[in-house]
Amino acid sequence: MNFKRIISIFLCVMLFLGIGITAFAEENSMPVSVNAKAAILIDCSSGKVLMAMNEHERLNPASVTKIMTILLTLEAIDQEKIQFTDEVKTSAFASKKGGSQIWLKEGEVMTVDELLKATVIGSANDAACALAEYIAGSEEAFVDMMNNRAKELGMNDTHFENCTGLDDETTDHLTSAYDIAIMSREVMKHDIIKNYSTVWMDSLRNGATELVNTNKLVRFYSGTTGLKTGTTSKAGNCLSATAERDGTKLCAVILGAPDSKGRFENAKAMLNYGFSSYKTVKPKICTELVTNVNVIHGVKNTITPIIPESKEIMIEKGTEDKISQTVEMCVDVEAPVEKGQILGKVIFTLDGQTIDEYNLTAGENIAKINFYYALKFLLASLIA
Repeated sequence: MNFKRIISIFLCVMLFLGIGITAFAEENSMPVSVNAKAAILIDCSSGKVLMAMNEHERLNPASVTKIMTILLTLEAIDQEKIQFTDEVKTSAFASKKGGSQIWLKEGEVMTVDELLKATVIGSANDAACALAEYIAGSEEAFVDMMNNRAKELGMNDTHFENCTGLDDETTDHLTSAYDIAIMSREVMKHDIIKNYSTVWMDSLRNGATELVNTNKLVRFYSGTTGLKTGTTSKAGNCLSATAERDGTKLCAVILGAPDSKGRFENAKAMLNYGFSSYKTVKPKICTELVTNVNVIHGVKNTITPIIPESKEIMIEKGTEDKISQTVEMCVDVEAPVEKGQILGKVIFTLDGQTIDEYNLTAGENIAKINFYYALKFLLASLIA
C-alpha cells in the first residue's frame, strides 16, 4: 500500500511538473525552433515584433554591444562632428584592448572610415575604442553617451559598461534581445552602414591586414544587410542579423546560443519564417474620397486638405486584398483655420483591425472674416 501511495505521489508530481513545463513552453512559444537563451524577430520598418522568446531577459551581449558604438559614430558623422576622412591617433589604452582586434599600435593613425570598417567587419575592439575616444574624449565619456542614447531609444533593459562588449571584468554590462533589436533597427536607418556590413572580405594597411566578416550570413544568406556577431564565455554566441527581400526588412536577434553555427541557423530559421509569412505593402490613399471642407466665416469659403504620403506596413501574405480604407472628413470648420489643423483622417483596416491611419490637414492659414474685409469685398463686388 505504501509503495502504491509513493507511485501515486510520484505520478502527481510528474503531472504537476508536466503542466508547468507545458505552460512555460506556451508562454515562450515560437513558430520556429530556436536553441538560445533569448530571441526576437522584428519588422525593421515598423518595429513590430513578429516572434519573441525571453526578449526582455537581461543578458551579456558580447560584441553585439558595438552596434551602439557604430550608431553613435554614424550619428556623429551625420551631425558633422566628425568626418570619415578624419585621422585618429591610437591611444595606449585603445592599443591594449584584447579579444578581436587589428593590432593597433600606440600612436598609429587610421581614418574614421578605416576604424569603422574594422569595427563592423572584423569586430575589432581596439578600433571601436579608438572611435569612442575620438568622439567623446575617453571610453568612459563615450559609455555615458551610449547609456543616454539607449534611454532615448527606450532600451529599458540595457546598461553598458564599455564600448566593446568585453565582459571579463564587467558586472552589469547587460541588455536584452528586445533592446538589441531596437538599436539594430536604428542603425539600419543609416544606409551607409551597408557599405561595411555587407562586405565579406576587405583589408587595411594596404592589404597587410585582412578583414573577414564575422557575420557568415553575409556570404551564405540571400538579402543579408548586416549586422553584428558577439561571442564570450559569459554571453555565449550572439547575433543581430538584418536582411531585406522585396522591400521587407527584418531583424533577428539571437542571444546565448550554445555554438556559433547554431546562432546563424537560428537566425536563418527566423528570417525564413518572416519572409515566407509576411509582406510589406504601401496602401494608396484614394484621393477621390478626400473632399474640400467648407470654411464658415472665413476669408476663403473652402479649403483643400493636404493628403500625406502613405507608409509601408507589414501584413500577412495573402491578405493584401482584404485591406480597406475609410475617409472621415469634417463637413465644415469655423474660421480662423490654422495651417496643420486636422480636417479629417484616413483609416486603413484589415479584418476589422486598424493597421494604419493618417491625418488630413490644412495646408494654409485662413483668417476669420472681419468688418473691414467684408466692406472691401462688398465694394469690390459693386465696382465689378
